[in-house]
Amino acid sequence: MNRKNGMTYAPTYESKPVVKAGEFIIAAIALDHGHIYGMCNGLVEAGAELKWVYDPDEEKVRSFISKYPGVKAAGSMEEVLEDPEVQLIAAAAIPSERGPLGNRVMAHGKDYFTDKAPFTTLEQLETARAMAAATNKKYMVYYSERLHVESAIYAGQLIQQGAIGRVLQVIGLGPHRLNAPNRPEWFFQREKYGGILCDIGSHQIEQFLYYADCQDASVIHSKVANYNHPTYPELEDFGDATLVGDNGATQYFRVDWFTPDGLGTWGDGRTMIMGTEGYIELRKYTDISRSNTPDHVYWVNGEGEHYEHVAGKVGFPFFGELILDCLNRTELAMTQTHVFKAAELCLKAQEQAINLTPSNTQITME
Repeated sequence: MNRKNGMTYAPTYESKPVVKAGEFIIAAIALDHGHIYGMCNGLVEAGAELKWVYDPDEEKVRSFISKYPGVKAAGSMEEVLEDPEVQLIAAAAIPSERGPLGNRVMAHGKDYFTDKAPFTTLEQLETARAMAAATNKKYMVYYSERLHVESAIYAGQLIQQGAIGRVLQVIGLGPHRLNAPNRPEWFFQREKYGGILCDIGSHQIEQFLYYADCQDASVIHSKVANYNHPTYPELEDFGDATLVGDNGATQYFRVDWFTPDGLGTWGDGRTMIMGTEGYIELRKYTDISRSNTPDHVYWVNGEGEHYEHVAGKVGFPFFGELILDCLNRTELAMTQTHVFKAAELCLKAQEQAINLTPSNTQITME
């Protein structure tokens, strides 16, 4: 895994199958984002059998097959959709195409697992909500900054154990390295990627809902800007937002494309969680100047100060839980309501954001 490039973030872990060989068949289509490898890694490690891959770009298919020997290249998307053996389809399409693709997958009687952000418009979200309800199929989302980060999983376990009491606030920092020359054209087209709060902001909002145990939230304030990339006028290189949950918990998060080249990983992602009896800090991907390794967890409560390096110790239970949910029609990995609520809030944050781009006429000072 290339730790310098977030687009190729694809963690691996030891194989821990939750099903027998051949009991859960999956396929991968739409290889537009490198996260498809992380999605498939997690599912295969949990026991899924990867049968098909499809993408119109033959080079992407060849690269995928080199990573997963034995998977078959489909001649068309329909060949995958119409295969009765396939139970779930994983996809990392261009963001604006993820919602419509999910509707096709569910209409063909299969569960759908997409990269974030799952939608770029509220209309897409509502259509998918209706399709999921009508078909009783899952529309799951790869919110990798919690689901595929051991420190983030461990923080959830600490919270569930009562280590810091009731969560009152979550602060999320999600800086990313732009690496513009290696990005596809769609990455810089606002209509296709949806905006920075819709895109990488979706991670932050999902984590807030999870850690603070919120069923709903309101976006109080949000901002976006293109501060320093005039060559890409439709790019937003900065965004932040403040939310209040239905239980009174609050969130502030910031996302940006300003990771300096000197950092040993693609972004110094951090999460701070304050509770009634303590607080947790996650240094997810690095501990700068100390250890260029991921998954450092610091927390303080009534029992004292604590630190644990949890890389390789926690694993990624989401993927096995998702497989079992698909087989048993349960919701242990993540509820459909949670998936859609996180998507809804990031879209609303994007929709109502003040644009702070220099010389932008939307900026008003009172």
